[in-house]
Amino acid sequence: MSKAEENNFIVEGGHPLSGSITTNCSKNGAVAMLGASLLNKGTTTLRRVPKIEEVHRLIEVLRSIGVSVEWKDKDVVITPPETISLETIDTAAAVRTRSILMFIGSLVHLFPTFSIPQSGGCTLGLRSVRSHLWALEKFGINIETLSDSYQVTHDGLAPAEVVLYESSDTATINALLAAAKIPGTSVIKYASANYQVQEVCGFLQELGVTIDGLGSTTLSVTGVPEIRKDISYAIGEDPIDAMFFIAAAATTHSALTIKNAPIEFLEVELEVLAKMGLSFSVTNHSLSENGITKLADIHIEPSDLIAFPEKIHARPYPGLNIDNLPFFAVIATRAEGETLIHDWVYEKRAIYYTELDRLGADTVLMDPHRIQIRGPVHLRGAEIVAPPALRPATILLIGMLAAEGISTLRNIYSINRGYEDLVNRLTSIGAHIKHA
Repeated sequence: MSKAEENNFIVEGGHPLSGSITTNCSKNGAVAMLGASLLNKGTTTLRRVPKIEEVHRLIEVLRSIGVSVEWKDKDVVITPPETISLETIDTAAAVRTRSILMFIGSLVHLFPTFSIPQSGGCTLGLRSVRSHLWALEKFGINIETLSDSYQVTHDGLAPAEVVLYESSDTATINALLAAAKIPGTSVIKYASANYQVQEVCGFLQELGVTIDGLGSTTLSVTGVPEIRKDISYAIGEDPIDAMFFIAAAATTHSALTIKNAPIEFLEVELEVLAKMGLSFSVTNHSLSENGITKLADIHIEPSDLIAFPEKIHARPYPGLNIDNLPFFAVIATRAEGETLIHDWVYEKRAIYYTELDRLGADTVLMDPHRIQIRGPVHLRGAEIVAPPALRPATILLIGMLAAEGISTLRNIYSINRGYEDLVNRLTSIGAHIKHA
C-alpha cells in the first residue's frame, strides 16, 4: 500500500464496540521529554514512546543536529554528541510541529545565541507564543519572533521568579527546562500542573534537579550546572488517548473497557459525562511505571444521553482538559437536548466542529468560540477531508464509527500526529475501519 493510500480511512459505521483497549502512552509527555533530553550529556532512554508523527518529526530534528537517536522496540535511546550543531537543523521537520518550541529551554544552556524554525502543528488560529517569551525573559533570555524563525539570545542565565501570563503547559515546561541547569532556586508561579508537566518534573528529578510543588501551580526549581547521567524513564499514559475511546464508546452506544487510564486527568470529564447520563464504573487502581501517574480501568456501558445543562468549557488542570473538549461535540450529537460548547482558547477550533454537519449533526456556530449542538441525530456516512488539527479530526472519525453507512476520512496526517496504530486498535474492539 502506498503512503498516499495510507493517508485515508474507510469506515463502515453503525457497529457497536466491545471488549477492552489499553491506553497508549502520552504524545505530549513524549515530545516534552525529547526536548528535555537535550539537558543531559549522558544517555537518555525513554521507555514506551508512542510511534506517532509528532515524535518522528522531533527525532528527525534531533538527528539533524548531531544527536544519536535509536529505536529499540518501544524505547528511544538518545545520546548527544560533544558538540551540537544547529546549522544543520532539519527545518522541514521542525516547522511541522509546534513542539519544537520546547527545545528553547534546553538549548539556552548550550548556546548564548541561536535560532530555530517557526513552529507549526495544528492550524487553530492565532496561537501566541508570548507566554513562552515572557516566562523565559525572566531568566535573561531574549526571544525575537521573525517571519520564519525564533532568534534567541542571552548574556548569561540567572535564577528568577516567573509569574506565568497564562497557565500554559508548554510555557511551564520551557521555564522548567531553563531553570533546571541554572544554579540557585527559581520559582514558577501559576504553572500548569497538567500530566505532561508532572512527567517532565519527574524526569528532571531523576536527573538530579530538585523540584518542590509537583502537581501544584507553584514550582520551586533548584538547578544543577552540569547533568551527565545515564537514565531510563518511562512515558506515562495519555488521558487524551483514553478520552478518545471513552467518546467512541459513548457515541456508538457501546460497552467498552478502557484499561490503564490516567484517572486523575479524566475526573472532570467523567463527572460531566455522568451528568449527561453515561453509565460507567472505575476499578483496578494502579500506578504507572513513571511512579507519578495514577491509573484505573474505566468500564463504559451503553447509555441514553442527555445534554449537559451548563456550557461545557475547558480550564487548566484540574479542570476539563482543553484537548478533551472537542470530544464532547461528537458525544453531544447523541444527547437529547442542546449542548453548548465554549472553546475559548482557540479561535478556529469551534468552526471545525461544524464539519460534523456533513455526517448529519445539527450544529449552530454562535461565534468562533461557541457552538450549540442539538441531539440526538441520526448520523450517516460521508466523505470528508480531515481538518488540519488533531482533535477536530479525531471527532470526525468517532462520528463515522457511529454513522450508518460508509464514510471516508481523507488526509489523516493530523490524526497520525497523535495516535499510533489506530486502525488495528479500533479493529480489535469491533470497529470496521481500514486504510484506503
